[in-house]
Amino acid sequence: MNVALRPLLIAILCLAWLLPGLVAHDPWKPDEAYTFGVVFEILQGGSWVIPQIAGEPFIDKPPLYYLSAAASALLLSPILPLHDGARLITGLYIGLALLFTALASRELHGERKGLTAVLLLLGCFGLVVRSHQLIVDTAALAGFAMAYYGTALAPRRVVPGGFWTGTACGLVFMTQGIPETVMLAIIAAALPLCHARWRTLQYAGALAVALAAALPWLVIWPVLLYQIEPGLLATWATSENLARFFGTRDMLAGLGYYLRTLPWYAFPVWPLALWALWRARRLRQLDTPGVILPVLGFTVTLLMLGSAAEARELYALPMLVPLALLAVPGITPLRPGPASGWYWFGMMAFTFFIIVGWFYWSALELGVPARLHNHLHTIRPGYDFGFRWLPFLLGLAYTAGWLLLLAKLPRNTERPLIIWAGGITAVWALLATLFIGWADTAKSYRSVIADMQRALPTRYQCMASRDLGQAQRAMLHYFAGIRTIRSDTGTQATHCDLLLAQGLPLDELVLAPEWQKIWEGHRPGDKDERLRLYRLQPPKPSPR
Repeated sequence: MNVALRPLLIAILCLAWLLPGLVAHDPWKPDEAYTFGVVFEILQGGSWVIPQIAGEPFIDKPPLYYLSAAASALLLSPILPLHDGARLITGLYIGLALLFTALASRELHGERKGLTAVLLLLGCFGLVVRSHQLIVDTAALAGFAMAYYGTALAPRRVVPGGFWTGTACGLVFMTQGIPETVMLAIIAAALPLCHARWRTLQYAGALAVALAAALPWLVIWPVLLYQIEPGLLATWATSENLARFFGTRDMLAGLGYYLRTLPWYAFPVWPLALWALWRARRLRQLDTPGVILPVLGFTVTLLMLGSAAEARELYALPMLVPLALLAVPGITPLRPGPASGWYWFGMMAFTFFIIVGWFYWSALELGVPARLHNHLHTIRPGYDFGFRWLPFLLGLAYTAGWLLLLAKLPRNTERPLIIWAGGITAVWALLATLFIGWADTAKSYRSVIADMQRALPTRYQCMASRDLGQAQRAMLHYFAGIRTIRSDTGTQATHCDLLLAQGLPLDELVLAPEWQKIWEGHRPGDKDERLRLYRLQPPKPSPR
């Protein structure tokens, strides 16, 4: 690859990877739906300090991501729906994550190694879907990448390194909370114990700068929250922070979950990281900064996540950055055999998936073959099929780009990695353009809420809810303008003449005879979740 054109081509690849999937669909259950519920409450004039869903406090996370998403939605509202405008802030945060990962890699491994780390991240299976969702974890990922850059830079440049380290801690605190911030603090504090590069007065000064840079982030929001509602601050600190990492979960079970998840989630980065470690051991280079920092960061993150009360693949996102940084030295010395095998496997596998994608698109939108067409519409009933020019042209452009990449990419040490990242990009883009509407039919609450609205009486006092999830409450507020009153939170719900309940298909509520079910519905293709609407019938006049 031409050295002068390499940054430009990789930047184009990053944009091609990042843009598909950020727009053209509703907030999806579960994470996007409740996240946008908080954003929508802000746009409706709600508190900037206390995150809320449909008028009720929802303080699982501090409000920075919600506020930035609300600003993005408001700025882009003339041209995009609010949810699409809000989701674009995710693109900004992921762009920052890629940028700071590149800067950290360049600091640890040399001038031309920054973009290699970016290509490694682009190729991770676990990153591609999550990095296009309206979720706070994308902002936290940017904070983790920033922290690795700050700590890598700090021994050489005290003030910038400390500033970025402290700002990263603040960003993570304001989007995730205390435990994730403690992860970064432990990594930064433990580095002097692991390598002489960080065992200097300069690094101690950088930590002082980091503390000063982080302090406003760590203080302002908690103080404001305490002034408005002291009880909510205590609830947030205990229930949403300490309880998450000091719950009852078995640590071995948590570690086992992530060790089972990472083989697919971090593929193909983790085999390259192991190869880089083995090679560093053989060359007696295990004590270099490029090994020490990512190994320490990965270990601390894995141990703390494993000790948490809840384990989800989403929480593994921060582990991708140190794995990518560790894997960078494993690309160039790949032997011709493995490198060639990786190249041919990536080329054939992604070409196959692209062909399959177009075959399924033909069945979905054109009805050919008819049997597959019927099957796709059976599992996603309600989808309005038909040829659409814009998705077709976008899919065609990505397919042409893939073929051009195969034809023009010169033979070099990075060729397998670029093919892998390009293949991930092309397949993801086809999914996010040709099939986005089909997926949206099942994952959005728009159609089921519209159906419920048609069953609503012309006049009613209010709507109570029972066992209704945060995602459903948020989307009911967004699509229908209805704020339900939870029946377990107070006496106000007893005055409502409508009750919306959520349950399983066979989990029918047993209510008093005066409550009559007037509607039941679910998202198209959903076999597990049912929404049921009940109306309180007026008392019959007593006979004279």
